[in-house]
Amino acid sequence: MLVLTRKENESIMIGNDVEVKVLDLKDNQVKLGIVAPRHISVHRHEVYLAIQAENAEAASPAAAEDVAKFIPH
Repeated sequence: MLVLTRKENESIMIGNDVEVKVLDLKDNQVKLGIVAPRHISVHRHEVYLAIQAENAEAASPAAAEDVAKFIPH
């Protein structure tokens, strides 16, 4: 894992196409802006896991159970 320190209005680049910018720091939260091409999906982790579980369930009910173990309840 790469760990970086950024201040408000600073950003990082992922490859040549994805920019992640720190927009705001407040209390215990950070607001990020993500600029990426339309063909790259960007989701919060819990949404990504839910999508994976739906896809696995559509393919196989047993596979959906494996993915569902990682979704916070």
